[in-house]
Amino acid sequence: MLELKSLDVRYGKIQVLRDVALQVQPGEVVALVGSNSAGKSTTLRSILGLKELSGGQIVVDGTPVQGLSTPERMRLGLVLVPEGRQVFTRFSVAENLTIGAYNRADRNDIQGEIDGIYEMFPRLAERRSQKAGSMSGGEQQMLAIGRGLMSKPRYLMLDEPTLGLAPIIVDAILDSIRKLAAGGMTILVAEQNAAFAFDISDRAYVIESGEISLSGASATLKESPDVRRMYLGT
Repeated sequence: MLELKSLDVRYGKIQVLRDVALQVQPGEVVALVGSNSAGKSTTLRSILGLKELSGGQIVVDGTPVQGLSTPERMRLGLVLVPEGRQVFTRFSVAENLTIGAYNRADRNDIQGEIDGIYEMFPRLAERRSQKAGSMSGGEQQMLAIGRGLMSKPRYLMLDEPTLGLAPIIVDAILDSIRKLAAGGMTILVAEQNAAFAFDISDRAYVIESGEISLSGASATLKESPDVRRMYLGT
């Protein structure tokens, strides 16, 4: 289980996360829903050690990880697909996917796993020799997810996977996450697209101004009058 206990994070004198607590059980898809600048990205970056805590605890399978470096946390199976894709633009699709496996101790059957990514995202197979920087935003997002999967995550974290994407690409991303979930992968998704987040997740947390304001089963939260008014426009 991935568990956050009373996380506090500051940028200088400004507190951006306050007493954030959430759990992700094995095999669950959990959504962290909030508007821009609500604290979603900071939460995910803190889990991976990219942002220092000013208080609280991050626990992975019963072990606190605050003292571990980012590469050490990745070796525990924590993998972040960041907001904005951040693919290696001068490298090809195939090279980006191969780079995704660099931190693995087990490097067996890398090509077989790349072929599995191509099966999940046929567009990447068609563009395997193409430089990532020349692809569309949606194709780069598929590549970013594929690169993350090459790390063989135990906990896959997706930061705004639908941001700026056309509806047809959002549907493709939705389908890929559902396939991963059906295969038993544990996923934490940070999203401001609340409809998407509730549709793909088992449980959800709503974060506002750095604090968790609501939590529960996604199907239940989706019907909450406050959530529908603030995030679903109804």
